[in-house]
Amino acid sequence: MISNQVYFFDTTLRDGEQSPGCSMTTQEKLTMAHALEELGVDILEAGFAMASEGDFAAIATITQAVRKPRIASLARAKSEDIEMAARSLQFADRARIHVFLASSDLHLEYKLKMSRAQALDQTAESVRLARSLVDDVEFSPEDATRSDRDFLVEIVRVAVEAGATTINMPDTVGYMTPDEYGRMFAEVRERIPAIDAEGVILSSHCHDDLGLAVANSLAAISNGARQVECTINGIGERAGNAALEEIAAALYVRADRFNVTSGINLNQIYPASQVLGHIITFRPSPNKAVVGDNAFAHESGIHQHGMLANPLCYEIMTPSLVGVAKTHLVLGKHSGRAALRHRLEQLGYTLTRDELQHTYYRFVALADRKKNIYDQDLVGLLPDPIRATLREASSELD
Repeated sequence: MISNQVYFFDTTLRDGEQSPGCSMTTQEKLTMAHALEELGVDILEAGFAMASEGDFAAIATITQAVRKPRIASLARAKSEDIEMAARSLQFADRARIHVFLASSDLHLEYKLKMSRAQALDQTAESVRLARSLVDDVEFSPEDATRSDRDFLVEIVRVAVEAGATTINMPDTVGYMTPDEYGRMFAEVRERIPAIDAEGVILSSHCHDDLGLAVANSLAAISNGARQVECTINGIGERAGNAALEEIAAALYVRADRFNVTSGINLNQIYPASQVLGHIITFRPSPNKAVVGDNAFAHESGIHQHGMLANPLCYEIMTPSLVGVAKTHLVLGKHSGRAALRHRLEQLGYTLTRDELQHTYYRFVALADRKKNIYDQDLVGLLPDPIRATLREASSELD
């Protein structure tokens, strides 16, 4: 019977770092790795050992300082890559070598100049080599979603027989829709009984070229995937990877739909996002789900009124769930009287109905001219008698 535990494989330090503007030094990678450890990720892909001396050093450094997650190093299906990955992981308590080889005819013909038969042989040899060096081997048929389905099943079968403990079927170019991606997982499980019988974990790895990375990842989970590969803030190649924070929040909020558990510490999501934002050259878009500045901000008067009555009216999770301090009621031209009254009361001003109405008219006129309304602006909008009283109180203090 398939487990209800979903393992989070974070590739912020490998696939995420490949995004323009996201490269990190060894020290920065280590700082981010500690944040990911606090977040509770199960597997941390620390880099691609063969890519550079810097990547090798970063992986080796992380393996000595970060102990809770399993540490993975990426390798092409080549002996020199796999042996280099193993050396980078020599100090890890729990090591994983992640081997990949393209499986689509497009990649085999134009990129690798390799036949299908050669790909099958190389898969078997590389997985066997990796398994002789570590106990935990993941195999990824790159461009799985554009591969001939029969050949995809065959290359996965070969990898499983060679000793792969995790099979990742990536949507490398963000091509699939959720129903297609989910069916692919269901079909591979059905056609290769050894996957369930031997406890091999199926993994999703989705890119966001069509904006479907998270939806596709959730579809994979619904169809038996028990590992999900993702990055903080969704950074990664081109349009990015599936965003860890969105998947984790979806699994929690819609537990009724997915009925799975994870080891993610949800209240560390926003802190981890902030750490990454400080390290790389950009932060999430304000409207980014879960961790964007506006994720728990409300300007519409109707929404603000509902939030003040009961936050559940417009928020499906509390800000504190993901480590955000509080909801923000943003005062702007779309705001209503309820939010204005609430903010003035927080500032210490309780107005009568007529005073509030008078202040609200002045507020709307100002908001039409000014994008950002500050507390001092609100005080300046108060009726003349109130402001006169404030001036008198101030002069007496002087």
